[in-house]
Amino acid sequence: MPGSLKIVEMTIPNAYRLIPEQYPDRRGSFHEGFRADELSEVIGYPFVVGQANYSVSCRDTVRGIHGTLLPPGQAKLVTCIGGAVMDVAVDLRIGSPTFGQYDITYQDEDSGIAVYLADGLGHAFHALTDGARMNYLCSEEYVPGTMLEINPLDPDIGIPWKLTGEPIMSQKDGGALGLKQAEAAGLLPTYEQCLAHYAALKANGPSRSAKGIAAAE
Repeated sequence: MPGSLKIVEMTIPNAYRLIPEQYPDRRGSFHEGFRADELSEVIGYPFVVGQANYSVSCRDTVRGIHGTLLPPGQAKLVTCIGGAVMDVAVDLRIGSPTFGQYDITYQDEDSGIAVYLADGLGHAFHALTDGARMNYLCSEEYVPGTMLEINPLDPDIGIPWKLTGEPIMSQKDGGALGLKQAEAAGLLPTYEQCLAHYAALKANGPSRSAKGIAAAE
């Protein structure tokens, strides 16, 4: 089914929406989630899956904003496979033309829409339904001590969460630093570092040296 998947860059550079074509019949429906060769051609370097994660969230859960330090970095392909979510990409790369900005994608179990986030970008989502299920295909295995958390309620980012009550968050996310605090603490990657990382992936292929235990989003 050539051309059955549309890949569109978001307002944040190096973030993409993958929009599949649905093939319904009397049994239900079928669609392609992604093709590694097509996605790799668009992003400019190989996307190889090193780890798969899943989460289940009740309504009004907010997870994120999560990123990974460079090195090792960790690109993600994120898809809602049950329920519905408001998915948010946040540019955490200092010096990027869209630093501190966000882009929202509504994902649900029927649309099959996915979001690709390059290394250096942050990810968060709000569960719009009970039992919202997310699948994360990650380019690298989790390495303890390399995760980056930014407070999803940070007013300097200003994500317009559509909450019906108080957000349900982990203690770590609720107590995370704001964007300016993380920048001042030297925790955020620069845009130049990320571009160099993407170039290295194109030249050498992704690293498989990272080892660790899967961490919950």
